[in-house]
Amino acid sequence: MKPPKLHHLPQFQKTLASYQASAHAKDVLKDVKLILLLAATSTGRSVVTRHLLGTGRYYYIISDTTRPPQLRDGKMEQNGVQYYFRSETDFLRDLKAGNYLEAEIIHGQQVSGISIHELERARRSHKIAFTETDIAGVLNIKEIKPDTTVIFLLPPSFTEWQIRIAGRGGLSELEIGRRLKTAESFLAEAPKHKFIKFVVAGDINETVDTIDKVIAGKRNPHQAHGRKLVVQLLCDLQKAMH
Repeated sequence: MKPPKLHHLPQFQKTLASYQASAHAKDVLKDVKLILLLAATSTGRSVVTRHLLGTGRYYYIISDTTRPPQLRDGKMEQNGVQYYFRSETDFLRDLKAGNYLEAEIIHGQQVSGISIHELERARRSHKIAFTETDIAGVLNIKEIKPDTTVIFLLPPSFTEWQIRIAGRGGLSELEIGRRLKTAESFLAEAPKHKFIKFVVAGDINETVDTIDKVIAGKRNPHQAHGRKLVVQLLCDLQKAMH
C-alpha cells in the first residue's frame, strides 16, 4: 500500500505556523475537563484506556485525520471509531477557522488533530475527556488549555517493560527499534516538565484508582517514585540500545 500523500501540504504548513484557536473553541475548552495520556510502547495504555471507559466516567476523544482508513487486525478502520476520516479540504477549512484544539503534520503524509466538534460532544456527555498524545501534542494543548492534566504511564521496571514488548508479537525488529527510539525521546523529555504526573502501570485496578486520584487533585502516590523510575528507565534503555 502506498503511503498517503498530502496534496495541500504548503497550505497546512502555513496555517499551522500561525494557528490560533477561535473564540468559540476557547469557550468550549473552558467547560471540558481534559486529560492527556502519555506512554511509551507496550506500557499498558490500551488496557488502561479500556478500564477508564468501563467506569462510565470518561469520554475518549477521537482525532480527525486526513489519511484514508487502513486495514487493522484484519478489519477496515471505521469512521468515528479509530478516527474521523476527513478530506484535506474539510480539515483545512476547519483549521483556518480555528476549530481545532491542536493539529500536526505527520511524516509529511497526513494531518491529524483534535477537533472542537469532538470536544463539544465530550462536553455534552458531562464526562471527563481524555485522549492519547505525544510530547509535541502535550505542549501544543497546554498552551491553549493550561489546566489540562497530563499523565505519563510508566512500566513497573525495565525488565517488566521488555517482557511486555516481547509478548506483543507481530512486530518486526525494525518496528520495535523505531518504537523504542520514540520511547527514548519521551523518557528524556518528560522529567523537564513539572506538570507531568507519573503513574506506574502495574495492577490495573490500582492504576485506574491512582489516575482517579490525580484527576481529582489528590496526592499522587506514584509521583516521587515515578520521577526516579523515568530516569532509570531511560538509562537502562540507552544501555540496551547502544
